[in-house]
Amino acid sequence: QSHTMATKTDGTLWGWGNNQAGGLGENSTTHRSSPTQVGTDTTWSTSPKSLAGGYYGSACIKTDGTLWVWGSNTNGELGQNDTTKISSPAQIPGTNWNSVNWSQYNIQATKTDGTLWTWGGNWYGELGINIAGGSTNRRSSPVQIPGTSWAQGDYQLGGGHRTIFALKQQ
Repeated sequence: QSHTMATKTDGTLWGWGNNQAGGLGENSTTHRSSPTQVGTDTTWSTSPKSLAGGYYGSACIKTDGTLWVWGSNTNGELGQNDTTKISSPAQIPGTNWNSVNWSQYNIQATKTDGTLWTWGGNWYGELGINIAGGSTNRRSSPVQIPGTSWAQGDYQLGGGHRTIFALKQQ
């Protein structure tokens, strides 16, 4: 929330704006009024579907298919099996991540095999795992949504305040 993340064509990652929960990924909580590089890696994907920002946090896929997250983690949205805030990139387990979306309190991501994964807050069933209701039903690790063939295009994931959508290929 209130921050921006971007990748350059050279594979570097940059962030600026509100950083109260470490959502800029540069291992601090200092607000930045101009672009600041996140680490020194040059392997961040430049695909438009590989970078997402959410409620005081961000997520980005690297060129090797690994998914990295950082920032606020109140609802387990960082997928680390806990609710601890992280101010620098931490890897989500697995590889072959294809796209990512952050919908305020939860994250959704697809893999190159067409599977859809989700984790974080789940007040109204927005994770799609057939349960709902407050913090006791959140998921702090990725959970696969049943089925495959979830769309692999640039705009298959989206959402807003506690709302998620995904397109499924027929």
